[in-house]
Amino acid sequence: MSTPQQTPTGATPDVDRSDPAYRAWLKEAVRRVQADANRSADTHLLLFPLPERWGIDLYLKDESTHPTGSLKHRLARSLFLYGLCNGWIRPGRPVIEASSGSTAVSEAYFAKLIGVPFIAVMPRTTSAEKCRLIEFHGGRCHFVDDPRTMYEASAALAAETGGHYMDQFTYAERATDWRGNNNIAESIFRQLRMERFPQPEWIVATAGTGGTSATLARYVHYMQYDTRICVADPENSCFFQGWTTGDPDVSCDSASRIEGIGRPRMEPSFVPGAVDRMMKVPDAAAVAAVRALERVIGRKAGGSTGTGLWSALKIVAEMVADGRRGSVVTLLCDPGDRYLDKYYSDAWLAEQGLDVTPYAEAIDSLLSMGVWPEASPREPAVQ
Repeated sequence: MSTPQQTPTGATPDVDRSDPAYRAWLKEAVRRVQADANRSADTHLLLFPLPERWGIDLYLKDESTHPTGSLKHRLARSLFLYGLCNGWIRPGRPVIEASSGSTAVSEAYFAKLIGVPFIAVMPRTTSAEKCRLIEFHGGRCHFVDDPRTMYEASAALAAETGGHYMDQFTYAERATDWRGNNNIAESIFRQLRMERFPQPEWIVATAGTGGTSATLARYVHYMQYDTRICVADPENSCFFQGWTTGDPDVSCDSASRIEGIGRPRMEPSFVPGAVDRMMKVPDAAAVAAVRALERVIGRKAGGSTGTGLWSALKIVAEMVADGRRGSVVTLLCDPGDRYLDKYYSDAWLAEQGLDVTPYAEAIDSLLSMGVWPEASPREPAVQ
């Protein structure tokens, strides 16, 4: 047994790891990230036109107008500030992230802003346009064949390079200040302040990390609003099953076809207890919804937007049937030009075996007659 070292009377063990050069780099890196936020305008709240007689307003928070073109710009900024202020991101060392694309595009942007390398670990099926954008911002793409191995591959790369694995799926809900500080929830309510229904009945989000739904729900509870939070989940994702069964260990074998949302496991940043409602949305319904969005407002959007919009329209239909007035908000997560070879390609739909026709007809029935078909299109199997 070893004998403890005796400290001479009056001596105090003292290790000073101060590094003036690192602190100067850190101050400049944080300044650059905060300056980017300071010179960025807020995103728009778009009105989706509905018949005036319904007394219902449907809005889309257009996150595609961020400098990197998606909702994930907010998350990437928060993650970089979190990693920097925790001392995890260091000069000259790479930042590594597991992503289906959009978060990686935004993180590549911030890595370039502060001058560190960036590596995105992504499924091989990630859209070519997202890969191009990551490389445009100076990042490198590292592909995996099985999306379930992204986590391990990212951690291994961080260990190998001495870099930092950002791990958005763990830290998304921790890095975001959900009480305010211009988060997405505060922004939505500020923009609704002069509308006829300033407190929406529902806000619909989708879940990739789960961080956005956690921020929205926590803010609503903190501000004591009556607004409820619905999370729309695509096929080949386990959030819906985990939420309905209360089982945090559920998993699924297939990767989500809707890039940016849907996960093969319950991610740590998803906060089930904060959410009021979940819907399992068929992928074909999501595609039908984004195509309807383009017809109605002239804007292309990604599949995650379509997943949320389908659920928002279903809630609108319920309100119409019940004679309730009010507002509903969902998110326009990213632009559709990243997915021209997928959700806007009939060849891709045929390859995937997706028939959007019954879902398009359901949307048309609602918008033209105010009726959601009683014989609802086929719902996906829960997985």
